[in-house]
Amino acid sequence: MTGRRPKRRRSASDSDEVERLRRENERLREKVDEQAKQIAEAEKQIADLERQLALRQQNSTTTSKPPSSDGLAGQQRTRGRRSKSRRKPGGQPGHPGHSRPLVPIERVNAMVDLFPDACRHCQHALPARLRHVVGEPRRHQVTELPLIKAHITEYRCHRIVCPACGQTTQAPLPADVEGQFGPQLTALIAYLTVVCRLPRLVVQRLLEGALQISISQGSTQHAWEEASAAVAAPCQELERALPQQSVLNGDETGHRTNGDKRWLWTLVAPTFVFYTIATSRGADVLRRLLGTTFPGILGSDRLPTYLTYAADRRQFCWAHFTRNLLSAQELAKTTSAKRFCREALALQRRLFRLWHRFHGDPHARGEPLTREALIANAFPIEKKFFALGERYVNAADTDVGNLARALFVHNQHFFTFLHEEGVAPTNNVAERALRTAVQWRKIMFGNRSADGELAVARLLTVTRTCQLQHLNALVYLTAAIRCHRRRKAVASLLPKPFAH
Repeated sequence: MTGRRPKRRRSASDSDEVERLRRENERLREKVDEQAKQIAEAEKQIADLERQLALRQQNSTTTSKPPSSDGLAGQQRTRGRRSKSRRKPGGQPGHPGHSRPLVPIERVNAMVDLFPDACRHCQHALPARLRHVVGEPRRHQVTELPLIKAHITEYRCHRIVCPACGQTTQAPLPADVEGQFGPQLTALIAYLTVVCRLPRLVVQRLLEGALQISISQGSTQHAWEEASAAVAAPCQELERALPQQSVLNGDETGHRTNGDKRWLWTLVAPTFVFYTIATSRGADVLRRLLGTTFPGILGSDRLPTYLTYAADRRQFCWAHFTRNLLSAQELAKTTSAKRFCREALALQRRLFRLWHRFHGDPHARGEPLTREALIANAFPIEKKFFALGERYVNAADTDVGNLARALFVHNQHFFTFLHEEGVAPTNNVAERALRTAVQWRKIMFGNRSADGELAVARLLTVTRTCQLQHLNALVYLTAAIRCHRRRKAVASLLPKPFAH
């Protein structure tokens, strides 16, 4: 019979060793937890830095930045052809030539008849008395500037003594010559500043060097302000016509007045362009210009300002959305996020191939489409966009989730252009209208007063509208200043159905 082995009693030294090991284990566990926390924070910091670096390397093809910002800080935008063409530079065989056309005879200031002195075949003399002219002469026109100098008129206001009362009366100046510069020169100063975007100092030097007109910078500023006052009524008329437009495209950009933040807005109608400078980027600006609700179609990007404003119908910009997709594709870390971007971009390309066919683009593959065929062919693509947005609406990737929600929640606002005449799928008309204002801002560094803001908005409105309507902006400004000085109404820039 075997007995049980007696239990070994734990000595004090063993207990101390166990306690020491327990404390060491707890210390190591705490150290591991702390290091795991540090690793998680480092991974988060690395991910943030990688995203910041990726955002820094983006260019105008993946963001709303202008192409001029594609400098050393960002990745260079791919320009030109990706593969070298085999064609030689210059005109290709069969390409129709282009030459400067002859101006009409009524615009020719002088004509010089040239006759040969001797026969080029036998060198026989050809005196004038023996000339036998055949056929029509070869016409060659040379355009040259006349000697440029200012035309200065001196007005002498005489005093006449009244035979009845004996008092003297001085003749008044005509209304359009009260200042030191005539309407055409005043308009030219405004034109050079706004359309040609020349700083006032450059305008001053140009007038002094080319026209021998001595003028101060203060006088150029006065001409600018007078031109602004002259076109005040046409600009107010355009502003009142904004709510009645069937289609408007809007956009905004930053501006400065004495260093303070401002926003320069543009609203582009089919027949005119309107600018205004405001202290806000919010929907209150739209409500002030368009009313509480705009009854037409408002084209824009997806800025919350436009989402919160009440409009019956919208058209979101596909160019912005495509850039957002390209940006999300560059920043995506998961296979799911990259798949969403690839599928959305593929659908976008299919949609725009149909749009180019509808517009009869010669480079588009396929026969031109009618409006009905465009809608029928685009309907399956519209449904796939909606399904794609619904599938990824709760995506873990923030950028993908935002784009998917835009497709899911605002799906109908992306496809208004398919059904409505005069609606474009992009907001490019508004962006192009802002480009002129941005170039002016970069050269002039903004404004210094509220009157300067008003002048910029008015003169940009008038000159851009003249360009849109194929009018000579300088001629219009000259006529407006002349009417303003004579206290007469300035010609409207609205089509007749909208003119009041």
